[in-house]
Amino acid sequence: MESDIKRATEATPGTIASSEKLGTNLKCEAKPGYLGERLKFFDALYEKTQEHYKLLPRKPIKITLPDGSVREGTSFETTPLQVAAAISGSLAKRVVAAKINYSSRHGAIDEGVSGAEVEEEKREAATQKTEDVFDLTRPLEGDCELKLLTFADPEGKIVFWHSSAHLLGQALENLYGGFLCHGPPLELGFFYDAYLGDKAIKPENFAEIDDEVRRIIKENQKFRRAVMTKQEALELFKYNPFKVQLIKNKVPDNGKTTAYCCGTLIDLCTGPHVPSSGVIDSYKTAKNSGSYWLGRQDLDSLQRVYGVSFPTAKELKEYEKMMEEAERRDHRNVGRQYELFFFNNISPGSCFYFPDGAYVYNRLISFMREELRCRGYQETISPNIFNLKLWKTSGHYKNYKEHMFILQVEKQGFGMKPMNCPGACIIYQEKLRSYKEFPLRYSEFGVLHRNEFSGSLAGLFRVRRFVQDDAHIFARIDQIEQEVMGCLDLAIYIYATVFQFDYELVFATRPEKFLGKVEDWDRAESALKRVLEKLGAPWRLNPGDGAFYGPKIDIMLKDALGRGHQIGTVQLDFQLPVRFNLQYRTEEVVKEGKEEEKKDKLKEVYPPDEYDAEQFVWEEQDLKPGFARPVIIHRAILGSIERFLGTLLESCMAKFPFWVSPRQVCIVPISEKYIEFAEKVERRLQYEGFTIKLDKSDATLNKKIRNAQLEYFNYIIVIGEEEIAAEMVDVRTLKNERLGKIKIDQFIIFLKQQAEPPLSKPKKLLLDEMWRSAEEKKAMEVPPKFEFVKPEPKPGEKPEASKEKPEKEKKEKPKKEKKSKKDSKKEEGEKEAKQEDKS
Repeated sequence: MESDIKRATEATPGTIASSEKLGTNLKCEAKPGYLGERLKFFDALYEKTQEHYKLLPRKPIKITLPDGSVREGTSFETTPLQVAAAISGSLAKRVVAAKINYSSRHGAIDEGVSGAEVEEEKREAATQKTEDVFDLTRPLEGDCELKLLTFADPEGKIVFWHSSAHLLGQALENLYGGFLCHGPPLELGFFYDAYLGDKAIKPENFAEIDDEVRRIIKENQKFRRAVMTKQEALELFKYNPFKVQLIKNKVPDNGKTTAYCCGTLIDLCTGPHVPSSGVIDSYKTAKNSGSYWLGRQDLDSLQRVYGVSFPTAKELKEYEKMMEEAERRDHRNVGRQYELFFFNNISPGSCFYFPDGAYVYNRLISFMREELRCRGYQETISPNIFNLKLWKTSGHYKNYKEHMFILQVEKQGFGMKPMNCPGACIIYQEKLRSYKEFPLRYSEFGVLHRNEFSGSLAGLFRVRRFVQDDAHIFARIDQIEQEVMGCLDLAIYIYATVFQFDYELVFATRPEKFLGKVEDWDRAESALKRVLEKLGAPWRLNPGDGAFYGPKIDIMLKDALGRGHQIGTVQLDFQLPVRFNLQYRTEEVVKEGKEEEKKDKLKEVYPPDEYDAEQFVWEEQDLKPGFARPVIIHRAILGSIERFLGTLLESCMAKFPFWVSPRQVCIVPISEKYIEFAEKVERRLQYEGFTIKLDKSDATLNKKIRNAQLEYFNYIIVIGEEEIAAEMVDVRTLKNERLGKIKIDQFIIFLKQQAEPPLSKPKKLLLDEMWRSAEEKKAMEVPPKFEFVKPEPKPGEKPEASKEKPEKEKKEKPKKEKKSKKDSKKEEGEKEAKQEDKS
């Protein structure tokens, strides 16, 4: 994911090639002595920046607000904060940044400035762009449209949390003498990475960090910004080798960069920031973890501290309540509590599934298999390990090597597959293809392995071993729209109809670094935009966040707490067909003597390394006359089955829909003498394909029912003497609703109606009306009704344990009668069940 903070485009190459550990000779001590000298040098740079501002031209400008009103101002003098104060004093206190769209400028404050951000910061930051977002105290440069941002705006939150990260960094510097590395905003909160030597941050340190940040907030320290040359930046940060490495690699030799000062903290940063620390009212240290410099395990180990902040104490309390609920819903806790899955350090990042968890996992896959079959997909299987020649051909070895598991076999390098697409290309090129075959829809539920950093592993959300409901559609360019529409139709059916998730579509366009021709990208982006407009579903634009090989549409799901999870994706790929020389015969008639257009060919040379003793050369191949290249559409709906299961668990808390539930029916015999008949019912229901548990324990009836409800069985059936005589079962629901008695055969039909999710359009087409008689169609339209018999007790007779007094009878009794010990226990069990259901 790209950083959400505005970044300059002029910089040296993004990857820092370093194998040197920088912290070997560093000593960490509280309030290090260099702070005063560094602050003095920054003050001089700040004054120099302010003097430069004074030389810029002062001319009248027009400032247009979102309501259409126009305010007068002066270039390089009027600030957004002054505009806010002129509107109202309360607004000036609430605003955190300004979003500006210039129509004309009378100069430029930051000409030649380059960013010096860390690559990992780009990946970790949240999803809303803050392009053209500036400090409130930064003078306006010309006529513009101005939007004042508060914490309620997505861009405002990012600025607010980015500024809060600086306060956290100052606290780490003051308390532990940490050498700061980088501190980006996240989707919720922020973190700061710091080198602390042998010091390890622990939860018991959180209180002192909180106190130090609150002290900084109380001092209402101003954020000040200075522009400097590369040499000045190197002098300013000479005490911090991590910042020095960034400056040397990220800032051009003749370029400039910026730094911000807040109190004693000075940080290399492009901003923007809030006017002062006092804007941030409430802060809390959230958690800590380890990390690595530049995200590489061979470099320095860092301490990562996470924090969260808000403009009011009330919002912090609401966050704390949400975090308590999030902890309760954490899929890792739920998975262990209900014996679905667990993790063990014997295989970090790889999940162990209990039988019930394996049932859900396999049920999700079988459901997708059936749905894809109805939509014209053909399932393929490819190996789990490939010779490195494949990964060099695909480009993964060059761009993804550090996230692959690589080994050597018979002096040749092999890599575990981190994705299925190269294998799909090998299957495609095994035979000659014709335009008549398209679209080719290949699906694969392949096991994938990715060498994720240990510090980034997070339950099912970030694993090393996982399965995707992957598909690769080979299509002609004129088929892009229909195929993407089909993919999105499937996604919306799965998310909204089957699982009832709220979702959002995010359209990501061409990034700064991309492969292929601009005209191909423009055509593909136009096709995706037309699909989104036809679809009518909510979507938003995420400019510049497409994959390097093509634009994409990501699907974000919202869980029960409103948190977003990127699950599905639909991506266009023009590059893999080139790299694997994929071709198909067109319907064009080739004329003799027709010359192909000559162009520069791509070529890559992979020299021998620690895995391969031989050099490998990949070179782009020419198209044969009368042939064209297909477009590949990468498509995943559930995405990683592991991540989807984690999201589903945190939403339903193991109360699964019946069709995917590992605990569909619990059979409860009233006593031991009814177990034999209960076993016959168990075998019958298992034969029909349902997941069953027979409770043979010595617990009381109420206790058995209560246990089944706490284990989230969809239905609980009670069997006693009357049920055996009538060949019936007495049915209760998870919500403690007593449906009554029903014949076993009828109960099976009742369950089968719930054994599948709602039908999709393609499935309905397979049940086409023209293949059915009028009687069959009528029967399908009107599903059978079931009548559950609710037995009433005879006059003067105590109700049996498998019976329940009618509500009417309960209401008619004005006085309380003396209850038997048995009846009292039963009512207590009923109350407990109702209370649990409410909670």
